Amino acid sequence: MADINITLPDNSVRTYNEGITPQEVANSIGSGLARAVVVAKVDGHLRDLNHQLFDHSTLELFTGDSPEGHDTLLHSTAHLMAQAVKELFPQAKVTIGPTIENGFYYDFDLDVPFSEELLKKIEIKMKELAKAGQEIIRHEVSTSKAVEIFEELDESYKVEIVEQINPEDTITMYKQTGFTDLCRGPHVSNTSKIKYFKLLSTSGAYWRGDENNKMLQRIYGTVFSTKDALKTHLHNLEEAKKRDHRKLGKELKLFAFDDEIGPGLPLWLPNGAVMVEELEKLAKESEARAGYDVVRTPHLTKGTLYEKSGHLDHYKDSMYPSMDIDGTEYYVKPMNCPHHHKIYSAHPKSYRDLPVRLAEYGTCYRYEKSGQLFGLMRVRSLQMNDAHIYCTKKQFKDEFLSVCNMYLKYFEIFGIEKYSMRLSLHSKDELGKKYVDEPELWLETEKWVREALIEGGLDFVEVPGEAAFYGPKIDVQVWSAIGKEFTLATNQVDFAVPEKFGLEYVDEEGNSQTPLCIHRAPLGTHERFIGFLIEHFGGNFPLWLAPVQVMVLPLSDKFIDYANFVVKSLKDEGIRVKLNDRSDKIGSKIRQAELDKVNYMLIVGEKESTDGTVSIRKRFDGDLGVKPLDDYKKLIVDEIKNRRLAHRKETATATE
Repeated sequence: MADINITLPDNSVRTYNEGITPQEVANSIGSGLARAVVVAKVDGHLRDLNHQLFDHSTLELFTGDSPEGHDTLLHSTAHLMAQAVKELFPQAKVTIGPTIENGFYYDFDLDVPFSEELLKKIEIKMKELAKAGQEIIRHEVSTSKAVEIFEELDESYKVEIVEQINPEDTITMYKQTGFTDLCRGPHVSNTSKIKYFKLLSTSGAYWRGDENNKMLQRIYGTVFSTKDALKTHLHNLEEAKKRDHRKLGKELKLFAFDDEIGPGLPLWLPNGAVMVEELEKLAKESEARAGYDVVRTPHLTKGTLYEKSGHLDHYKDSMYPSMDIDGTEYYVKPMNCPHHHKIYSAHPKSYRDLPVRLAEYGTCYRYEKSGQLFGLMRVRSLQMNDAHIYCTKKQFKDEFLSVCNMYLKYFEIFGIEKYSMRLSLHSKDELGKKYVDEPELWLETEKWVREALIEGGLDFVEVPGEAAFYGPKIDVQVWSAIGKEFTLATNQVDFAVPEKFGLEYVDEEGNSQTPLCIHRAPLGTHERFIGFLIEHFGGNFPLWLAPVQVMVLPLSDKFIDYANFVVKSLKDEGIRVKLNDRSDKIGSKIRQAELDKVNYMLIVGEKESTDGTVSIRKRFDGDLGVKPLDDYKKLIVDEIKNRRLAHRKETATATE
């Protein structure tokens, strides 16, 4: 038997007999790793741990706390759940069981409803099967053989799936004692590696998502590599339910949807409109300091503009259908880029005029499929602080980094502590299809972006195949206070479209040049960002962002006049204040203000009205004592002006 060399990530080389498996390599390194490893990467490709190696190879071993390992655990646990269901209910028909973010689901055709009690029984069976230490074996078969196998198992849904696959393709299957299913893999090599899992919920689901097909039963679950990780995730799920932006948005009267308006078209109620205005105010202040000029463009545009920009070729499916106006095809605006290009070209430019920074605060419209709509996170009407920067190649790095630094400043303001910059690159195979066919420009601009990020000391990861059609981009991923991930914003380079529009400037030598363009929207869409903020803060917004900043609570009707004086005095300072003039007892008024998540309550009675003071109660902090009204105004104006996160520590866990 020949020897083969295995190169590990630290560039060390170990020699083994050919036929060695990644699990056996892990065993040779250490018992701890042997127990924890769940999947391997061989020569850059993910493989099962029982995959045999016959050639010199590079090898990476992943434990369950890595992204690769966690995904493998999810796949494997989904199969374990399906096996448990089949053992408890042999008549059940298995359909599909994909992974989702931090979880998995499986759809079953079974007449017995999956009650909470049955979920517990399935979990117990899963633990029993996991502890049995079943080997999980990968098989590759022809489509005809796969059909034969599933017909013998009486799995009609699997037969239907296989019959729609190209007959010349090879089918990958995974088998563990008494259970076989389709899957590309990889999977853990033994069920004993699956330990910390939980079945979460059930729902109905039509086969293939078609309401004309049979209604199936769906079970959701999750798995982690450690007990603590699972515990944390389950805690975060409970917090997420409390913080769901759809639930809190309704309770706090921020936004609404109406069938007569249309799906995905939010109505901003007065409280929500305040938050939109505050975000725009923040953006305008930041951008004014950074040298942006504000522009405005129409909501309706001729289709020829989007033909020129290339958006019709690449994004037509995400645009609303055209309308015929006086024999000309028009579209509602899905993005601002082409309009800003036209504004740039309205007057000649020299190198002395660059960079040109154009910002717009307006609404765009995109046709999101109905099944993709989700509260504020996926909508059809989009408000944003969109902007485009036109610059020279020499100016590019500074301009690109200034946008990234603007992101970081916003993260500080909103208490976003975890984030990631994803450098989205092109795919060579998609040039001329998904991406503009300019290979040299792609490589050059990707190099500029990479260098800018490195020089700026910004952490980032590279992701091939996710660039915009006109250039590389930075996608900004953020995590909320409870660990929920969002794609927040983007910073895109455009080397292609300015030339299509004939955008020019005259350089120092009098020659005509095409500027680079940077597309950016640091706060993303206001809809999505406010949805994120609702969940991030659990509705407990910082004072400057809160729809109602102060609630004045008179002890009785006798003090209404002084309460109104306090209200007017605060309004004169630009503070958003309301008066609770109901005849309720003060305890009831305080409880209502707490439910409305008001930051400050000012209680006024005889002593306060006589002395010109207010008794201050702050959410989470309780009573803060009595202050002269003028002193309190200075305190609160300062907190608002500086956009302080005075209650940030409390809101990390508080949701009530």
